Amino acid sequence: MVELDRARASLRIVGDDLSPAEITTRLGSDPTRSFARGDKIHSEQGPTRIRRFGLWSLAAADTPPADLDAQVEELLGRLTDDMAVWSDLGARFDLDLFCGWFMHRWNEGATIEADTLEALGSRGIRLFVDLYNGPDEDEDAARASVPDRNAD
Repeated sequence: MVELDRARASLRIVGDDLSPAEITTRLGSDPTRSFARGDKIHSEQGPTRIRRFGLWSLAAADTPPADLDAQVEELLGRLTDDMAVWSDLGARFDLDLFCGWFMHRWNEGATIEADTLEALGSRGIRLFVDLYNGPDEDEDAARASVPDRNAD
């Protein structure tokens, strides 16, 4: 099997009552991107909108070729190992690892080690994968993805 060309991964925590400052304090790392419900979205193309949910997101370095194991290790290595914190966050918010996997050819694949899956599962983090086929795909979608149920 040919390896996936490259991967982009971000840990996302989403919720109506999410406070980015609280998540930062509890996990022990600054986010790559965050906002609270009620924050304003300013756009030069249209009217100002209001965020309908809160988001705290931490991105890993892109890996060419794809290496989800290394990305998860990087992300979790920057965050607390306290499972009580993860349990509380999982009870209050939606947690997932968003992965954008970019293929150069039509038949590429990736292996995810059992230790990686266990590290995600023990923290209540779901795995969310978007596949992009070929170099013509829009990478902005992978950079800015938010959960569908909460799209602005």
